[in-house]
Amino acid sequence: MTNPAPAATPPFVVRGRRFDASAPAVMGIINRTPDSFYAAARYDLASGVAAVERMLAEGADLIDVGGVRAGQEGGEVSVAAEIERVLPFLLELRGRFPELVLSVDTWRAPVAVACAEAGVDLINDTWAGADPELVAVAAEIGAGYVVTHTGGLPPRTDPVAISYGDDPDAVVRSVVDTLADGAARAVAAGVRPEGVLVDPTLDFGKTTRHSLRVLRATSAVAALGYPVLQALSRKDFIGETLNLPVDERLNGTLAATAVAAWLGTTVFRAHDVAATRQVVDMVASIRGDRPPAVALRGEPH
Repeated sequence: MTNPAPAATPPFVVRGRRFDASAPAVMGIINRTPDSFYAAARYDLASGVAAVERMLAEGADLIDVGGVRAGQEGGEVSVAAEIERVLPFLLELRGRFPELVLSVDTWRAPVAVACAEAGVDLINDTWAGADPELVAVAAEIGAGYVVTHTGGLPPRTDPVAISYGDDPDAVVRSVVDTLADGAARAVAAGVRPEGVLVDPTLDFGKTTRHSLRVLRATSAVAALGYPVLQALSRKDFIGETLNLPVDERLNGTLAATAVAAWLGTTVFRAHDVAATRQVVDMVASIRGDRPPAVALRGEPH
């Protein structure tokens, strides 16, 4: 019987590790901000290191460190302040975990340049090339690069009256076209093709209806031929769909994660690592891409 799931996308390769349909990756989130939208994910240096240790024990494959809240709340954060928030923490992690895959969540080239000191492996450009120099920095330091879609909005802009026209599929076309162009630019800039991730970037520049439609179209994103990253964890589109506050969005997050995994996503950015690990591994096994960890039931003894 033919597997109805989409064809597997190319692998994501970073720091000598390979992630693909048979081995999806979980990216643990560390917010070095005092105003993260999810209070449980706000970390100082000590609590952040402890959280990373816990995430690794729960099955995280890489850690994403950010120093600026995505939305408008919280006030301006200078480049120097962002560097001060993320660089010492990244250096601490690199010292403790020399082979850990480290990602920095930033849209600013000077921040990425500074974080090269910590040997960052991935630049998570959550604002779709707002700083045109950032992708060149990723190439120069040998890091991978996350291509995103924000509907043309500048950094830290909350979506207000966002429209892609009357055609309900226009938002999907915008996402697919923007990610295709961004991935091509990244490769042209010198980023390794196997180090380019494409992220539909739900919530950013999208209403809740837009995000739900784009999530349903994950297979179209996977068809671009690059590994897909989804950042779904506790986002507003989940909260609005279920009418739930941030602290109560885990079940909705896991439902969205299972759908994204079935449709071809390889990397999952998550606050709740253990639960996400189980979901993506289970989906990979249902798809037939990952064998069961143990298969003793009904076997002869």
